[in-house]
Amino acid sequence: MRMIFRCDPALSDHLPRPVLARSALPNWLRAMPAKARSEIHGRDIRTVKQCPPFVDAMAYGVMILLPCDVTVDRGAFSWDWRIPEPATSGHPRAPLSFHVAAQFADAPFARDGRAALKFNSFWTIELEPGWSLFVTHPINRDELPFRLISGLVDADRFHDGGINFPAIWLEPDFTGVLPKGTPVAQCFAVPRAALSLEFESFDEAHRSAYSKTVTEVLAAPNVYRKHFRARRGRLTAE
Repeated sequence: MRMIFRCDPALSDHLPRPVLARSALPNWLRAMPAKARSEIHGRDIRTVKQCPPFVDAMAYGVMILLPCDVTVDRGAFSWDWRIPEPATSGHPRAPLSFHVAAQFADAPFARDGRAALKFNSFWTIELEPGWSLFVTHPINRDELPFRLISGLVDADRFHDGGINFPAIWLEPDFTGVLPKGTPVAQCFAVPRAALSLEFESFDEAHRSAYSKTVTEVLAAPNVYRKHFRARRGRLTAE
């Protein structure tokens, strides 16, 4: 699977490139101990740092990064980003724009009539035929002061314009800087094939396999990692 990222030639030396998500894992995960004391268990237990599904989800796909520092002062956003005039007509220069509250007034993520952010796109994204781009908030990154609104784009067809990323700002009293390179969106390529759902009851073989698997998982650490976790293909960025 190839993801092709393109940008305006005048801005190519001024933009952080999208990165493989596994290279953008947060410092809090890297610093987390592998085990922690549980008073309920009366012993040390494994933390989520040792949970492959938790980490693999955070490391999957591609991360889109904020292109410059953005200063935030209780709901006011500003930046000092001096870039050349884009060579492409209609191309944005600001890192942020907004969606008015009326566009999502009845949605459960609406916040007291406040507008939503829109992280502007400076890269177009092209996928192979039959694949769409699933865009969501950086996974398990609740420390970020915003929540991206998830979307699905048929990027095998729509790839000549930028995909912008709307988000809800969660901390109205926040004062500080959202630094350049902050992950703003995590993207995966997903096949656009129709699903066929089938439902069955366990037969004897499945009951036996279920009991055996659960017993092994409860009896020893790293069973999933050693025996079930798929080997990841080599990821590249060019």
